[in-house]
Formats: sequence, structure tokens, C-alpha cells
Amino acid sequence: MAKMMGPRFKLSRRLGVNVVGHPKAMKRAERGTGRADRKLSNYGMQLLEKQKLRAYYGVMEKQFRKKYVDRAMKSDSIPGEVLIELLERRLDNMVYRIGFGNSIRQARQMVNHGHILVNDKKIDRPSYEIDPGDEITLKDKSKNVEMFKENFENPSFQLDYIDRDENNMSATLNRLPEREEIPVEVDEHSIIEFYSRK
Repeated sequence: MAKMMGPRFKLSRRLGVNVVGHPKAMKRAERGTGRADRKLSNYGMQLLEKQKLRAYYGVMEKQFRKKYVDRAMKSDSIPGEVLIELLERRLDNMVYRIGFGNSIRQARQMVNHGHILVNDKKIDRPSYEIDPGDEITLKDKSKNVEMFKENFENPSFQLDYIDRDENNMSATLNRLPEREEIPVEVDEHSIIEFYSRK
């Protein structure tokens, strides 16, 4: 499966928002370095929002369109909110939100390398969709990896829709997240408009 590579901090500066969650990502950002600092057409703004959301979750265009946008647009709920909720429930993203990985890339690598169990079953697909009630944990052997322990003890996020069990190094998605709880800075309605015009 193809994945987004390239310099992460440079991407954050270009998009004008810290999409990688690293404290130093925007350190060299100056006025005029980001695309959002320039005057953009309506289409340009929509394109920028789409690129930001893809960068947050590290998803390639084809998968983003077919697996997430198309499903969101067929939904009975607000398509933009459904889109972000679907992306938020990706296994690699949940591993990152829980605190096992300190970045989306590290979390994806952990999933690919078989460190993660969902309901006691090894899942190595980063795009696997987590449902409310699913328990995510590390393999017993992986619980001894110092880096994973440090990450879990110092999580970047404290989110109400995730219950963390410090003693067992596990977490459960207790309910579907609401849009205002999801820590991504995008205008999701612009993204739906972008795809609606095609």
C-alpha cells in the first residue's frame, strides 16, 4: 500500500497547520511560507482543506476518495462530519491517539509490524476500522519495548471517546467521536464541496 512520504515539517509549513503533531513542526514557519497566506480562489481553498485532511491522517488520494469521501457522501448524516469520523476510526490513527505511537507514521509502522491487537486478535492493516467497544492493546512481547512504554505514559492526547487502561497498556473506543472533539483543524464542508463539483 502506498503511503505519504516526504519531509513532514515542510509539509506542515506549506499547509499552514501542524499536521504531524510535532512541537517543532511550525518552528520555521513565517508569514508567506504557507499556501493559506496567499490569496486563494474558492477552488484553491477547497483543495487546501482536502490536502490538510489527507496529511493529518497520511492517506493517499485514491483511498481517501474511494474509501472515505464516497462513503461520507452517501451517508444520511452531515457528510463532512462523517468523513472525519471515519478517518478518526482508522486503526493507525487510534494507535496514535491512544499514545502507543508518538506520530501517525510511527503508529502505522507499529500496526504494519504486528505489534497491535484489536479484541485480542492481531491486526496489521492500518486502515482497519475501529468500532465502539473495540479494545486496542499491544502484544505481550511489545509491552516490554521501552519506547512504546514511554509513549503510552506520556500521551499527546486526552480524549473523552477513548478509555485508557494504564495498568494493562490498553484502550477502548467507548463511543463514536463528535466533530468538536476531534483535534484536526480543517473545514470539512469545503472538502465535500470540492468533491461534489467533480
